Amino acid sequence: MADQLRVITEAGVQVLEDELQYLKTDKRTEVQEKLKEARAQGDLSENAEYDAAKDEQASMEARIEEIEAFLHNVKLGNIKVINEDEQDTTKINVGCKVKLIDRSNNEEVEYTITGSTEANLLEGKVSNESPLGQAIIGKTEGDTVEVKTPEGVDFYEIISFDFKK
Repeated sequence: MADQLRVITEAGVQVLEDELQYLKTDKRTEVQEKLKEARAQGDLSENAEYDAAKDEQASMEARIEEIEAFLHNVKLGNIKVINEDEQDTTKINVGCKVKLIDRSNNEEVEYTITGSTEANLLEGKVSNESPLGQAIIGKTEGDTVEVKTPEGVDFYEIISFDFKK
C-alpha cells in the first residue's frame, strides 16, 4: 500500500482547514495570553506555568506545520481528494457508510470508510488502508469478506452501504 496515493474526503479537507484556522487565530492568541500571564509571575527558571505554556506553544506550532504540509500535498496532487458525488455508488469506496455483521459474534457494526488522515475508530471511521478497509473496498451488499488481523482472521458480511452526504 506504500505506493498507493493517499486519499482524503472533501469533508476531511474542510476539517483540517477549519482546525488550521482555529490554531492560527484563537489558539495562538490563547497561548500567547498564557505566556504573558506566566511571565508576569516573575522568575521563569522555576515557573511550571511558563514551561507548560511553552510546551503547548511548541505542540500547537508543530500541528500547524503538519496540517500546512498535508494541505500543501493536497494542492500538489500528492494526496487525492475524494469527491463523494463522483464515486461509483454500486460498490464500497472511500466516503461510504457501511453496515456489517461481524460473524465472530453476530454483532452489527457500522463504519465510515475514510482516508488514513481521517480515520478514528472511536468515531466509527476506518481507514481505506486498514485491514478491514482494504477487504471491503470494491465489495457490495451481501458479500462476505475475510479480514486478517494480528489476532487472527475475522469474517464480515456486508449488510448495506451508502455514500454519506
